Formats: sequence, C-alpha cells, structure tokens
Amino acid sequence: MSGSSAAARSIDDTAVAAVQRRLGRLAQPPWLHVEIAGRMAERLLLFKATPRRIVDWSSFLGAGASRLTTTFPDAAIVAVEPNGSLVERSRAQLRPPWWAPRRWTAPAAEAVLESAPGLGDAQLVWANMALHGVANPPALMQRWQQMLAPSGFVMFSCLGPDTVRELTSVYAQLRWPSPTIAFVDMHDLGDMLVHAGFADPVMDQERLTVHWNSAEALCSDLRLLGGNVSPDRFPGLRTPRWLCRMHSALESLRDDSGRFALTFEIVYGHAFKGEATANAATETQVSLEEMRRLLPSARKTVV
Repeated sequence: MSGSSAAARSIDDTAVAAVQRRLGRLAQPPWLHVEIAGRMAERLLLFKATPRRIVDWSSFLGAGASRLTTTFPDAAIVAVEPNGSLVERSRAQLRPPWWAPRRWTAPAAEAVLESAPGLGDAQLVWANMALHGVANPPALMQRWQQMLAPSGFVMFSCLGPDTVRELTSVYAQLRWPSPTIAFVDMHDLGDMLVHAGFADPVMDQERLTVHWNSAEALCSDLRLLGGNVSPDRFPGLRTPRWLCRMHSALESLRDDSGRFALTFEIVYGHAFKGEATANAATETQVSLEEMRRLLPSARKTVV
C-alpha cells in the first residue's frame, strides 16, 4: 500500500462512532488495549525526558491513563475523547479516590473533546490502539505534531495488516465481505509521520497469537474489541442460521492444541517533533543584468 492510498482509507465514520459509544459503556476498556498499553508503557523507559504535560488520545478505550500516571506522577494529563460520554468516563478515571494522597498533590488532570482548543505545549502525545480506526491518519498525525512542544514526541500503537488474517481467509473462502477494514502497513505509517513534520520515526511490530476454547468465546471477545467499520461490510443484521454457519467455518482455526487461534499484528511507532524550517520565498526576482551575468556560465555547465 502506497502512502497516498494508505491516506485515503475506506472507513465508515458513523460506524466508528457507534462502536466508540458501545465500547464506552463497557465496565472496562477492551482487553487487548489493556495488554498493549502495558507493553507501550515498558517502552517509555527508553526515553530519558520526563514530560510535564501529556495528551492521552482516546484515553479511556486506550487503557493507558493509569500507566501514564504511575510512570509520570508529576505530569499533567489531558485525556482527549471523541464524545461526551467518553469524556465523563475519562474524567472519573483520572479523579483519584478521596483517600489517596495524590488527590491533593497530583497535577491537575482534565478530559476534553477532540475538538477542544488549547491542546498544545505537550511533551508527549500518547495514542494506544486508536490510529487504525481513523479515516485520515496523516491529518491526525499533523494535529499531534502541532500539539507538541519543541523536542516533544509522539508514541502510538495500532493494528497492522496481518490482524485476524485467519478470519479474513475464512470469510474469503465463504465469499463474504471482509470482516475488517484494511489496516495500514507500518512502513506507510512511518512515511506519514515524516510528511506530518516528525523527525527520527521508529516503527516496529509484533504478532500476538490469541487462543480460545470455543468459537462462541472467540466471537464474544472480538465484539469486545470493536466491530467491522468497513463500508463494504454486510449492511443488515445476520441471522442465527448465519451465526451457526460461521461457527462451523471457524473450526478451521483450530491449531495443534485444539484451540481456536487468531493473529493480531501490533504496530508501534514513535517520533520526535521536527525542527521548524524557514519557508522559502514565494517569488524570487532577478534583475536583467544578473540574468546576463548568469546565463553564459549556465550554458557552459549544461550537459
């Protein structure tokens, strides 16, 4: 996937919003997001700088707020959410209990909508498991770049192209529409970071294999991760007969242990805010005498 095609992703934004509302009503963030938040937090140890202000993008569903407050207890955290319900969830999550000493000593934490002004001057923008659900990743990266103070850095994770490849193969064999959107390759994401004004991007990925004892448990856990937000998905409700057919088809996912297995490709990225460069003049004027002086030498160097 080229950088230009990766930028023009096919995502149903209405479906994304519906998934966010549904997941926002869960008692806990998605189970995979919790796991990846822990792995992201371990990577924070690679950075010597201690951020004073952190923007936690899609904070509640990203499941990283507790990791960030533990790692950087003196940092002010701004949780950024796509809707009001998730703002309230993050606000409650960031509020220390009445008996905790940090309730009186911790820096102010706030939760705001994505459209809120004044999100700049952050030393760290953290976005766990959110970028794969964005229709225009380059535009969001540019916004992250603008939020950062000089020498600040962004750190994110998202799903990669090999995610649930086994399920995609089952759907293809049955001639059903793909069960997922097309996830962006990590190299394309690295190119997007550069175009967005970031410097020294570092990208890597890992593949996790998750096992279930039954097809029913597998489908239930996948629903806890979100849903298919592709415009090409089946437009109506599925029937119980279809669900039974899918459970039977999933038998092909059993591995040597007899359990159902799916792959999740997790892409990690971080980059620093690039140095500002002076804009070139929109118009350059050269006098006639200067042109006459330059042209002879120019002709001698043409090959």
